[in-house]
Amino acid sequence: MPDIFRRMHHVCIVVHDIAKAQAFYESVGIGPWQDYPPLDQYTELDVPSRTGFLGMVYKYADVENMQIQLCQPPEEDCPQRRFLNEKGEGVFHLGFTVPDCNLAEAKAAESGLHKLMKGRRPDGSGFTYFDTAASAGVLLEIRKAATT
Repeated sequence: MPDIFRRMHHVCIVVHDIAKAQAFYESVGIGPWQDYPPLDQYTELDVPSRTGFLGMVYKYADVENMQIQLCQPPEEDCPQRRFLNEKGEGVFHLGFTVPDCNLAEAKAAESGLHKLMKGRRPDGSGFTYFDTAASAGVLLEIRKAATT
């Protein structure tokens, strides 16, 4: 089994109303919240709907030991919208940090995990979601932060 799911980075929660969710989390002391960097930074995209992907709104808050992300999907069909429509608000994926997305993706494929979505920036940073919901109850994601 690959060792790519060792360093937890974030939990991503899909919500109907990101402002309302943010206000609740702030009321219990979670924040401050920041806008996620523009999604059009991903120059290589393998997603079911580019328009759906680019239409998502993300916010994140760093807490002591990880990050919490909120995601409000657009009305357009995309995996996050389908999740919200079918299951309601909740945890969409768990994100894990890796040093090399392409290498980690290859290790996952060798162990039988199937890629669901992928995005890369020009510097090689990005994400890959694996189709693990039926087996794990949630999608697993690997990610590498952009170099600054």
